[in-house]
Amino acid sequence: MHPLHDGFLPGPRLTLPGSGQGPLAGLSFAAKDLFDVAGAPTGASNPDWARSHPIPTAHGWMVQRLLDAGAALVGKTITCEISFGILGFNQFFGTPPNPAAPGCLPGGSSSGSASVVAAGLADMALGTDTGGSVRVPASLCGIYGIRPTHGRLPFIGVCKQAPSFDTAGWFARDAQTFARLSEVIFGEAPTAPQAPALLLAEDAFAIADAEVAEAMEPVVARLEGLLGPAQRLNLGEPGEITLWNDQRNIIQRSEAWAGIRDWVDRENPAFAFNVARNLAFGSTITPEQLEIARITRHRIIARARMLLEGGAILCMPTTPFTAPPLGLPLRETDALSGRIGVLTSFAGMAGLPQVNLPLGSAGGKPVGLSIIGWRGADMKLVAIAQALSGG
Repeated sequence: MHPLHDGFLPGPRLTLPGSGQGPLAGLSFAAKDLFDVAGAPTGASNPDWARSHPIPTAHGWMVQRLLDAGAALVGKTITCEISFGILGFNQFFGTPPNPAAPGCLPGGSSSGSASVVAAGLADMALGTDTGGSVRVPASLCGIYGIRPTHGRLPFIGVCKQAPSFDTAGWFARDAQTFARLSEVIFGEAPTAPQAPALLLAEDAFAIADAEVAEAMEPVVARLEGLLGPAQRLNLGEPGEITLWNDQRNIIQRSEAWAGIRDWVDRENPAFAFNVARNLAFGSTITPEQLEIARITRHRIIARARMLLEGGAILCMPTTPFTAPPLGLPLRETDALSGRIGVLTSFAGMAGLPQVNLPLGSAGGKPVGLSIIGWRGADMKLVAIAQALSGG
């Protein structure tokens, strides 16, 4: 296992000045090693990826958006290998530190991006979220993070994993910077922090550790103070949300394998065991399994539409626990990853926007409450986050 470091890729730091003017002038950002920066390799934090892919000749869409708005790039950050991982470790490049919980995992796969923002080494950072890769490190590192509405923003100049889930998101330490950045990326002014109803997913809270559920109570109370008393409900039938995670895994890993198999066949690349195993699983999925999973997805979308299309906001814990310690055996990290997936699958399967509010702590470590809206409600969620912060 490589030693901890600062979350940026090893070697000389890749930096670019911003345009010098614009709404993000004077701010710095980092970009996950899945985003293209012209003239530099995009490595996906795998030793064979950069070697076997051409060096990009243009910046990724979101990188260009931030540069044009005046922000300066201060480095590229480590990701879980080819974005496969939810807890943040990388066997080849090292595990970024968790500044909010020393000695603990930062969450992934946008591990380095969350780490450098939490440490104050960048004002903002870009990440991707397929199965939870912005939401989870935002929760474990105690910062703001967003998974945007699926398909709303161009996913150009970014390494893909599972296209029907892939989104590009971002992090910031404070709600004001988070809102400023969100306004630039969406090209939309903040909306009023209001909703006709606040919903609380009791079956999602039941997945969380008792100390996390307790830590969420004052955060929910603050949210109720803004939006009104929460209506408590279950997202699914008893035990159903656990099955949703299994079905999401089938679709996500099948898509990931379909996108990477030609490269694997050609290059026979090196992978950490946990990554290779997930890809091998993806290669064995049958059309019948995929069809069942897609039927489940349609049911989740129908449920989400019924609950949220009228403008309601749903809340649930972002992660069921605080940052786990470094050095756990794979069987333990597998179990933890599965529990996280139960909470991230609802928005992922339905293509919904989700924002982590870094307003809770348990045992001295941060843990986030998520707010979720119907498709396109991204800036409403950002406005709620800003209102709750007092800014």
